[in-house]
Amino acid sequence: MSSDLRQQAVAVRSRAHAPYSKFKVGAALRAASGAIYAGCNVENAAYPQGTCAEAGAIAAMVAAGDVKIAEVYVVAGSAAPVPPCGGCRQKLAEFGAGDVPVIMATVEGVEQRTTLAELLPGAFDAGFLEG
Repeated sequence: MSSDLRQQAVAVRSRAHAPYSKFKVGAALRAASGAIYAGCNVENAAYPQGTCAEAGAIAAMVAAGDVKIAEVYVVAGSAAPVPPCGGCRQKLAEFGAGDVPVIMATVEGVEQRTTLAELLPGAFDAGFLEG
């Protein structure tokens, strides 16, 4: 089932805007509705203003009206699978339960599987905002 996510992540990775780092990343996520949303990293000359691939995919999902992640796939041109950054782990946790599968992969097809809970144990969530 993740093969369709991989296909989308690889395709969108090719459109990443990474003129500074040359490190292109693609992400695809399946919403609970079954729809797939993809995003790529978009760098900016003002470095902190860039956007990660996972954040782009989440934004596309929310813009389409979905708010629940069922599966995540991230692909990068690296020797080993690359995990989402800390900020993206928190963003993913906002829309996905701890048992949501996260597949990290290289362009060559090496995959590593984990879950949101394993990537971000003790995630900060809305429950902490309640008095």
